[in-house]
Amino acid sequence: MTVDELDAALLVLGWKVSDFCRATGLHRNTPSRWRNDGVLIPEWVPKHLALLLEVKRLHAEYLTPPKGGASNE
Repeated sequence: MTVDELDAALLVLGWKVSDFCRATGLHRNTPSRWRNDGVLIPEWVPKHLALLLEVKRLHAEYLTPPKGGASNE
């Protein structure tokens, strides 16, 4: 995973980097090390983000009421 891919996933989730750090227990400086120091992003990060994105997709598909359209009443 690249830093740009990380940023894109967080954008879709509506999260800031600080939100991701709090949710995963990362130190707040860790993503800066990925970005500025060339430290590789661990393998678990894209897997974790993929799961979060899938939960968001499922929520939108199955739990968010449809907008407009015909009523079922």
